[in-house]
Amino acid sequence: MPKFAYIAVDSAGKESRGTIEAPNQAQAVAKVRGQGLFPTAIGVAGGTEGGAPAAAAGAKKTAPAAAKKGGGKMSMEIKLPRFLRPRVKPKDLTVLTRQLATLVDAGLPLLRGLHVLQRQTPNAVLKEALAGMCDAVESGSTFSESLGNYPKIFNNLYVNMVRAGEAGGVLEVVLNRLAEFAEKAEKIKNKVKGAMVYPIVVFFAAIGITSFLLVAVIPKFKDIFNDLLEGKPLPAITMFVMGASKLVMDNGLMVLAAVIALVVLFKVFAKTKTGSYILDVVKLNAPMFGTLVRRTAVSRMTRTLGTLLASGVPVLQALTIVRDTTGNAVISRAMQAVHDSVKEGESMTSPMAACKVFPPMVISMVEVGEETGALPDMLTRIADTYDDEVDNAVEGLTSVIEPLMIIVLAVIVGTIVIAMFMPMIQIIGTLGSQA
Repeated sequence: MPKFAYIAVDSAGKESRGTIEAPNQAQAVAKVRGQGLFPTAIGVAGGTEGGAPAAAAGAKKTAPAAAKKGGGKMSMEIKLPRFLRPRVKPKDLTVLTRQLATLVDAGLPLLRGLHVLQRQTPNAVLKEALAGMCDAVESGSTFSESLGNYPKIFNNLYVNMVRAGEAGGVLEVVLNRLAEFAEKAEKIKNKVKGAMVYPIVVFFAAIGITSFLLVAVIPKFKDIFNDLLEGKPLPAITMFVMGASKLVMDNGLMVLAAVIALVVLFKVFAKTKTGSYILDVVKLNAPMFGTLVRRTAVSRMTRTLGTLLASGVPVLQALTIVRDTTGNAVISRAMQAVHDSVKEGESMTSPMAACKVFPPMVISMVEVGEETGALPDMLTRIADTYDDEVDNAVEGLTSVIEPLMIIVLAVIVGTIVIAMFMPMIQIIGTLGSQA
């Protein structure tokens, strides 16, 4: 019976070589797979050095040539600098995670799954990252270590959850949790964005209409008033609108430059540590949007912490990750206080209550979770509850904002119209008395 030499990888992506007896190559492949291995090359033994299959040797010899040939083609492409390349969208990362979880759960080796995803992903940045991850895993690195090479794509939450999944042998479970986490986070984000679309559209419409009236309409009325009123004083509201029109006409570029400067200064201030904290305090206590921001932040924090703890990440490390990924400076400081308390052997509830950021219901449920040992499940339930409350808050906010923005737009346009018609009434009255 002929012998076949093979090169195969196991479920962890580790390469192994050996020989096996079989009537033909198909049976040899079946026997190798029966050992829990995935053959990457197989051929009659003795064709190459070290018992490696001739097919593999041929592949190794032709691979550089193919790469060189492909490289000649690729060399014609212009690669953008990293800071100019498009970012990987959360949706693309969620799809990738879900697909990889499905492949691993179906029994496909990790390395093979990464190669499959690399071939089919349409995102160029993600394709390049997957290629680098494949090389790292083939070189003996763990999956989490390969993810850590791309911090702009895979954050600390992602990397640490995968590391915990590798340590516990439940990588497919962790990947499914990551996909579910990303899907729910994206769902909440899209709902909040959807609620803001209408007021933003109305806001820019108001700016456009007001600018048109001030630049194109008001100056014509000014000439009419000067001719017909013959120097008579205009109403105060008319003088105000005409003054605004003159300011925009004479100093339009300066006004635009001032607006741009204010936006830039605001952005710079928001990136500072103090500025970020002040703005987040304002967001949490804003009259209409504060409730929505608070509920969204609590939902994100509890879901992240619950997912990390359920995946086997140590509690102190999980709290540090939550602190760095919460997206809100106030919540981040609160989580730092919780981390310090847990580090000293105390409970999480005391610092959570002291920071006065979290609602009493959240604190009491966390306390119950600590006492019963079911904290990850309790945190997930809190997140689900607040997701529903975010939905209700978005709907309520939308129902309030729509008529409010219509009223604002009507007041702006109505003020300009009234300012122009008041002198017209005065002119009509003067002409009537003369007649």
